[in-house]
Amino acid sequence: MRTSSAGFDLPGFDLHAAVDGLREAFAPREAGRDIRAAILTELLAEPMHGYQLIQAIQARSGGAWTPTPGTVYPTLQLLADEGLVTATQTGERKVYALTDAGREQATVASAESSGPRRRFDPERDLALPKAGAKLAQAMSGFGPSASSEQTERAVAIIDEARRKLYAILAED
Repeated sequence: MRTSSAGFDLPGFDLHAAVDGLREAFAPREAGRDIRAAILTELLAEPMHGYQLIQAIQARSGGAWTPTPGTVYPTLQLLADEGLVTATQTGERKVYALTDAGREQATVASAESSGPRRRFDPERDLALPKAGAKLAQAMSGFGPSASSEQTERAVAIIDEARRKLYAILAED
């Protein structure tokens, strides 16, 4: 039996896992989070070395996403292996440029990332996850001290909120 952070026993319930699930479900989604598409899109503008790509992706996301060298450089190698980019040694750096096939894929990736998605805005995009975390915190207070009637009312409120959220998503 697991014990909640409030100290009461809830068979099969793990509050930390539930909150982590909420974080994952509401994590901000930046169009450029697909490192492959982000690199291809940035290389449409001009050939760049890895550090330039990291800076360009960070700038495009408004600072919300800074990919690490550990994701950028292996992805560049994969793109080179697939024939989508070429690497030219310029001084101490490798500069990557799109091949014709890479330009085709980059054009598609760029169109997808500039479609209906919008730039990440922390104030707007984190409001819902914060509200969900506050809700989870309030729910954790319903332990052995809550009466059956209180628990039933709380469940009814949460069920109604879920239905209303789905109704919002169903709107045109």
